[in-house]
Amino acid sequence: MSSLQEFQTRHDLSMEALCARILERHAATIRVKKPAVAVANLARIVETTLMLANRKGFHSMSLRDLTEQSGLSMGALYAYFDSKDTLLMMILGQVVGVVEEVLAHPPDGLANDPAARLRWLLRTHLFLTETMHPWFVFAYMEAKSFPQDGRDLAVGSEMMTESMIAVALADGVARGRFAVPDVMMAAALIKPMLQDWYVKRAKHRRRGITPDLYADQLIAFVEAAVGLKRA
Repeated sequence: MSSLQEFQTRHDLSMEALCARILERHAATIRVKKPAVAVANLARIVETTLMLANRKGFHSMSLRDLTEQSGLSMGALYAYFDSKDTLLMMILGQVVGVVEEVLAHPPDGLANDPAARLRWLLRTHLFLTETMHPWFVFAYMEAKSFPQDGRDLAVGSEMMTESMIAVALADGVARGRFAVPDVMMAAALIKPMLQDWYVKRAKHRRRGITPDLYADQLIAFVEAAVGLKRA
């Protein structure tokens, strides 16, 4: 996978596809049983929630705001979730689930090449956050107001991605490809550079930086920082 377009062709992360996964995860509690109707309404709910959260903050958003902006009645909303906290966990759970689904299983051919695996992790993470940009901005910006279970889920996901990076770095050190004295610290320093793309995307766009260019430059920077020895 070498480009954003290739990533998006390989992974269906459209709003409809993501909401279909939410429906599957929460089928026991969502009272609407017609999948097409449920997915369409979930898409309206999630899109509106992400928009309102970006505009005024999820904590300040009321369910009345959500009904007015989504066009769904209060009763219709309660057919999908019983509280704002449940809605938050639906959205956050989908973000965490996709991160694990996409990043936890690198191609088999990278198992014995830590440098290629690290490149794949960085590029894939960046393309994932670009494709699901409003979802990741929501998870990042709203983290401070999450309930405890939401904070635990968000922190766990962040630690999971850092651990994936650290494992690739440790493998590279063991094989003599990287010179990294503390792989966990290095992974913790790399993670904010990945987050910078989706948190400050407007700044990068004003400079004419595309996701593909950012990925290339980030990988070059990280490889220099970890002292990559070319095979």
